[in-house]
Amino acid sequence: MKRIFALAVLLLSMPFALAAQEAAPKYVEGTHYVRLAQPVRTADPSRIEVTEVFWYGCIHCFHLEPLVNDWKKAQKPDVDFQRSPAMWNQTMAVHAQAFYAAQALGVLGKLHGPLFAALNEERKKLDNEDELAAFFAAHGVKEADFRKMFNAFAVESSVKQADARARSYGITGTPELVVNGTYRISGRTAGSPAEMLKVADFLVERERAARAAAKPAAKS
Repeated sequence: MKRIFALAVLLLSMPFALAAQEAAPKYVEGTHYVRLAQPVRTADPSRIEVTEVFWYGCIHCFHLEPLVNDWKKAQKPDVDFQRSPAMWNQTMAVHAQAFYAAQALGVLGKLHGPLFAALNEERKKLDNEDELAAFFAAHGVKEADFRKMFNAFAVESSVKQADARARSYGITGTPELVVNGTYRISGRTAGSPAEMLKVADFLVERERAARAAAKPAAKS
């Protein structure tokens, strides 16, 4: 009789246990991602920003890049994807300078992939202005134009802002993703490059739901 009673209790409790499992979030704060101690201002507060913090010489960033490119194409218009170069040594700072110079020259789309390939597949250093000038020239950018932009005040300012932003994020390595200036995801916490993007999707949906819930309250 006791066995029958125990079995009945077990069967009755199973739906509640399954419901609890379904209700539990797939990704957990402190395990799969961390919440920043202080939120960081985003470029466009009307959208949900996802920032990839990277370095051209990082092999893990290189492997993440094609996944990020596919992920970007699948995003809704309310997601604002940004890239921000990391730098904790002079070589990384030079590569950040190259990133912003390419962006200012309007050739980032053409050179972003080749810069990754040059450092990770061709084992080039590209750690000084002369080497980068030759690299840009080989991809159709006049050397004089590159040198002028590479040393421009606007590029210098962008590099400083990126460095300050990474410090505010508390970046500990690359690549890392920051969702809406609030959550930081790394390959170490997420488990893999592909999983990083799944965690980002989870957090984007959370931010989207929070905004939707706040709209009626704002109207009233």
